[in-house]
Amino acid sequence: MLNYLFTLHPHFYSKMQIVKQINDLRKILNEKRENGLSIGFVPTMGALHKGHLSLVEKAGQQTRFVVVSIFVNPTQFNDQADLERYPRDLMKDVDLLDSSSCQLVFAPEPDEIYPEPDTRQFNFGLLEQVMEGKFRPGHFNGVAQVVSRLFEIVQPDKAFFGQKDFQQLAIIREMVRRLNLPVEIVACPIVREDDGLAMSSRNMLLNPWQRMNAVHISATLFEAANKTGELSVEELCQWVINRINENEFLNTEYFEIVNELTLLPVTSWDDPGSKVGCIAVHCGKIRLIDNLEFGAINY
Repeated sequence: MLNYLFTLHPHFYSKMQIVKQINDLRKILNEKRENGLSIGFVPTMGALHKGHLSLVEKAGQQTRFVVVSIFVNPTQFNDQADLERYPRDLMKDVDLLDSSSCQLVFAPEPDEIYPEPDTRQFNFGLLEQVMEGKFRPGHFNGVAQVVSRLFEIVQPDKAFFGQKDFQQLAIIREMVRRLNLPVEIVACPIVREDDGLAMSSRNMLLNPWQRMNAVHISATLFEAANKTGELSVEELCQWVINRINENEFLNTEYFEIVNELTLLPVTSWDDPGSKVGCIAVHCGKIRLIDNLEFGAINY
């Protein structure tokens, strides 16, 4: 009998199936494939918000059966305190997904994903040595471990990721290329709050004063994108850092303007390729990231 997670809520979700075991998931997905259905996959760490739901809706538009995983992956946290702080509310997540295009929730425990320690080491070269990789050593190895493991389990036709995690998206695409995995990676636009703050699971950890001031991050990026004709790349980077740090609630970890494909810092507006401004900011103990394509503002 399939090990559905009936204990989540007083009533059972009539549309969605909720499973915790890999064998149960595979039985369901094999049946869907035999019936000719394409599989869309949205991997998440829970604490879902409208940004996640936009990925789920995109998956529903492009595939016939949508799977959402909810799994807080311990191997991608280089800070144990950050792992412990990460918000978890499976019941709330399932409630949100029940009105979406999601048809199956996969909510495994860590020992289901890692019955043995995952000792694989991925080397993504320069892609992982800048920005997030520089300040969070080991983070992208953990990302590659869990995403490749989930792809092995789900075997989706398409997987959907948000562009807010810009560097992560590049890493996952490179991982898929290197491992020659038969899955299409679909990038989806950043979803923002009404005031411009990029939606993030970490936003719910902000206290009211922090939340009010966190919008200064996106506001600064929007303003900076209009200054590309006034300041050099180096001058604009320093302007952004100074502007963010003027706010007593915020402390910039990094801001870099990078090539969209290589992720290497650009030195001139005349450098070839699209340019993306990427930022990480500490708001109290909460670390927030955002990015914006310079030359194409998307409020």
